[in-house]
Amino acid sequence: MGILKIILKISLIIVIIIALLVAAGVTFFKYKSSHYYKFTKTEQPIEKQYTALGKYKVSFAEFEANDETSKKYEIWYPRELESSEIKYPVVVVANGTGIPASSYRAFFKHLASWGFIAVGNEDGNSRTGASSESSLKFLLELSRDSNSIFYGKVDIDHIGIGGHSQGGVGAINAVTSQDHGNMYKALYAVSTTSPYWGQENIFGLEWSYDLSKVNIPTFMAAGTGSFDAGTAEDITATEGQGINPLWSLQANYEALPDFVEKIIARKTAVDHSETYQAIDGYMTAWFMWHLQGDEEAGKAFKGSNAEILHNSLYQDVESNIH
Repeated sequence: MGILKIILKISLIIVIIIALLVAAGVTFFKYKSSHYYKFTKTEQPIEKQYTALGKYKVSFAEFEANDETSKKYEIWYPRELESSEIKYPVVVVANGTGIPASSYRAFFKHLASWGFIAVGNEDGNSRTGASSESSLKFLLELSRDSNSIFYGKVDIDHIGIGGHSQGGVGAINAVTSQDHGNMYKALYAVSTTSPYWGQENIFGLEWSYDLSKVNIPTFMAAGTGSFDAGTAEDITATEGQGINPLWSLQANYEALPDFVEKIIARKTAVDHSETYQAIDGYMTAWFMWHLQGDEEAGKAFKGSNAEILHNSLYQDVESNIH
């Protein structure tokens, strides 16, 4: 009987230890997800600077949408906006497949900490750009509403858009196919679903996009991990097609007009689900340069000495930015 009690006590202790380890693991995972910028691998100073949180404290507001697609409009913004008289630049974000804005709040908070009004919604199928159009229209309505904290606070001359995966498709289509597309001044698309998937006999034409219609500075990025990169070497391959393989990134670069400032890059040892966080520093620098006139951020991309060209964490960089 004594031996049985000892065994039961030991078993109970083991169960408690396992439970504590699981709880600790869950707690750490949640912390890492909400503070991803502290764990992102960086090498060069500009990427490191803009990967970190910015100087602004951040507030959040959400509003019910009048459609089943967007469901809610979520807005992260510098807290000082509530008492400030100045206008703030905007970044609209198009969601990846099945990933509503509410599931990656830290990403929006990071943008807002750098002085942007960051706007999202709950659409998990953003490819047409329609929900991004709705988000932008809603923010513009708030900027004209004298009862809103955003009244007169939206810098309509400095609006950018970004998206990950299907959201990359949505961001491009928001610029080229939606009514307010001409209001955007900078575009960022990461791990954008390739043209292969936008063929009629694959995912369908709703997944297609036309980069020849883009006329604003464009930064496109991806990862070298297998899910993003695949093994296919062109659009004709019926096997090994990744989400955003190198052939697609390069074809998209060529499809952009030559008069557009454009750059592509792949971050090494990063796969599809990680790219929107892993390349966040350069995305932030891109928007800081084009929407806030931050020339220090622009040094990451400008000329033959651009930081990204000499960052060993990146490869396959092509650019026409002088």
